[in-house]
Amino acid sequence: MDNILHVYALCTLLLFIKMFAISCYQGFHRIKNKAFRNVEDAGFLKVAAQTTELPQVVRAHQAWLNDLENIPLFWVLGGLCIVLNTNYTMTVWLFSIFTFFRVIHTITYLNSIQPWRTIAYVAGVVCLFIMAIQIIFTII
Repeated sequence: MDNILHVYALCTLLLFIKMFAISCYQGFHRIKNKAFRNVEDAGFLKVAAQTTELPQVVRAHQAWLNDLENIPLFWVLGGLCIVLNTNYTMTVWLFSIFTFFRVIHTITYLNSIQPWRTIAYVAGVVCLFIMAIQIIFTII
């Protein structure tokens, strides 16, 4: 892949698949345990609605929220790196490392694995900051 836009697109697709997998994970646990909080969902399967959420669903939701704090920043900063033509090699590495560690973060979040969850989070955030620094140096 000699085009930075291709790398960006691939990373975006991988992050989409990862986020979609979180949704499937939640649905799997709800269906498996027949544990639905929404009355209409529970009624569809003729079970009582639950007052509390399953622990697996709560963790997946927390991982999802964490993605919503980080992945949109990747999209914006990554897009700016592309438009501003930042250093190709460094940008490809940053896109790839960010994506890798977001996947690791989700896996470690869903499985309650520390300190790897924090390490994966920090590694992703460091990538975002380096992208921001590249952008600053490019525009000044």
